[in-house]
Amino acid sequence: MADVTINRSALERGALAALSGLLSGYTALAVAELLASFVRPQAGPVTAVGGAAIDRTPAPVNDFAIRHFGTDDKLVLQLGIVTPLGLLALLLGLFALHHRRGGAAGVLAFGVLGAVAALSRPDAAGVAALPSLVGAAAGTVVLYVLAGRLTAARPRAGARPAQAPGRFDRRGFLLVAGAPTVVAAGAGALGRVLSGRRGQGAVASRDAVRLPAPASPAAALPARVALRIPGISPFTTPNADFHRVDTALVVPKTDTDTWRLRLHGTGVARPRSYSYQELLGRDLIERDITLTRVSNEVGGPYAGTARRLGVPLADLLREADVRAPSRGGRADQLVARSVDGMTPGGHTLTVRATDGAGPLQTERRTQTIPDGAGGWHSVFVTSG
Repeated sequence: MADVTINRSALERGALAALSGLLSGYTALAVAELLASFVRPQAGPVTAVGGAAIDRTPAPVNDFAIRHFGTDDKLVLQLGIVTPLGLLALLLGLFALHHRRGGAAGVLAFGVLGAVAALSRPDAAGVAALPSLVGAAAGTVVLYVLAGRLTAARPRAGARPAQAPGRFDRRGFLLVAGAPTVVAAGAGALGRVLSGRRGQGAVASRDAVRLPAPASPAAALPARVALRIPGISPFTTPNADFHRVDTALVVPKTDTDTWRLRLHGTGVARPRSYSYQELLGRDLIERDITLTRVSNEVGGPYAGTARRLGVPLADLLREADVRAPSRGGRADQLVARSVDGMTPGGHTLTVRATDGAGPLQTERRTQTIPDGAGGWHSVFVTSG
């Protein structure tokens, strides 16, 4: 009978140890997300690790995920990160049952991994490492304390044991575990609220934009573009139906008051920086432009046409005195970098520089750009 009691107690301790690992991981993530709301949302460990994974994912794999999961591909990625973390947290909890310091050190190691991923993100400063490190420290303390509560009490020499061998204070464990559970839940909820508020200023700044009349308006669409064929989408795609594929786990919220376009790099004789209002104050052109993903299949959903307003890119390149090798310069490629660091690719400079109709988009003509379509943050010109 005593053996059965001890075995049952050992199984219970193991289950609670695994729970301790999960609670430790949850605390670490919640505290990290709260701090990330003050630093930058992209500094959260799940977001940072997910962003690094996206950057290193081969294009065919990324296209496969978009085709099969659509707009849910980022959710699948997040689940692919959180699920292994949960399993590892379970194992660390079991390991800490016999090696408290080793289990706690494992939680801290994952915090270091998250910090490294956060620092690897574009435009990340040293403070971006704080959310992962502080969150991991909180999780480390939780696991160390809870694992200690699961250690069987050892009677002092000459004293009569107050409980059977192998038993532990279950009630004391549950009371101690309740505190970090409540704190972590509150921290996670507060972090999400604060992160959401960070983007309110950006939304307000875009709502206040009044688009000027174009210096070169687009011609009216001929009536024949409206094909009355069942199953055919309209020629002009409404904003609500325009295809969107996020390349970041946290959707960029661009503030028009602080946004800048930079032209810099090798071969740029006069680096320039333009504010959003400066671009709107120039002679704008209006064109009907179709955008499509390179991986979009014939008849696929990732294509759409809209009337857009923008600045001819060739004018900006001339102001920066950017010259292709054919004109005695050193620059032969453009690399566009968005506000979240995405580099969608390069274009041969001689093609773009001679195409006076190539616009640098400022807005959709019908209304302001929604979150996730913040536009270029800089144009970096390189030489081959």
